[in-house]
Amino acid sequence: MTHLLLATLLVLNKTDATLAFVDPTSLQVISKIPTGNGPHEVAVSTDNKIALVANYGTGPDPGSTVSIVDVASRKELKRLALPLLRPHGVFAIGPHIYFTAEGSRVVARYDVTSGAIDWISGSGANVTHMVVVMPGEKKIYTANIGSDSVSALDLANAPRAIALRQIAVGKGPEGIDLSPDAKEIWVSHRGDGAFSIIDTSTDAVKQTVATGTKMANRVKFTLDGKRVLISDPPSNQVLVYDAATRQLVKKLDVEKGPEGILMAPDGKRAFVACSDAGKVIVLDLESLTITGSVATGNQPDGMAYAK
Repeated sequence: MTHLLLATLLVLNKTDATLAFVDPTSLQVISKIPTGNGPHEVAVSTDNKIALVANYGTGPDPGSTVSIVDVASRKELKRLALPLLRPHGVFAIGPHIYFTAEGSRVVARYDVTSGAIDWISGSGANVTHMVVVMPGEKKIYTANIGSDSVSALDLANAPRAIALRQIAVGKGPEGIDLSPDAKEIWVSHRGDGAFSIIDTSTDAVKQTVATGTKMANRVKFTLDGKRVLISDPPSNQVLVYDAATRQLVKKLDVEKGPEGILMAPDGKRAFVACSDAGKVIVLDLESLTITGSVATGNQPDGMAYAK
């Protein structure tokens, strides 16, 4: 009999090329399944049935597939071959899962209902890494490491016309997140240890904040929109910022190589994938302390949550 969980934490182990299914309460690994090489990011569809894994590949061997996984049975249903290189960032919204392809400078969309990729559009920039989508799916933002920019794709008149705008930010923008009220985009820069704040009503940078990090890797809002977490892998720290004042609240010393950050649906905990430690740690968002951890495999990074 299949062991079903009320909730499941999905964790990708990059060097193992596996997807781990974790009980988020007991912090036990329930099972692991193989993926394509170098899986970097994963998203669960809004109906909690399907997970899409972006198989990024390794340094010498660019990936060109995404794995479609049935969450309940914990099985890979299919591995879609793409006419694209290095799929990476993912974002689930409505009946769709959007993903970037770094090597092809595009954003693509997987339609969960039809089980097919139904839309691809160029980002106009290099190393298109992470992606977020506005409510209503009328605008997409990508963080472009190689162009020091964020692409804003306005889909109001798509597919007949797509307005594309490049927003200059700091050096090597990598992490990106949308505030819960959809008014701001925060973008962390891996190259200069700062983050940019973009006003989604104007698509202009309204503030740049220096963090003093060695590498601002991921940025993630708490569900109430009050705080923002930024991971700094070389320093083994997670920085907590006040979203309204832009002030640093606390620097948390964590396990080695913190990268991916995921908020639990109840808004009380954050999961941080500490890649070099092979663990996912749990942060209590009220006390800002580490309350647990689970060893998932080698180089955990991308995570998702199925309710």
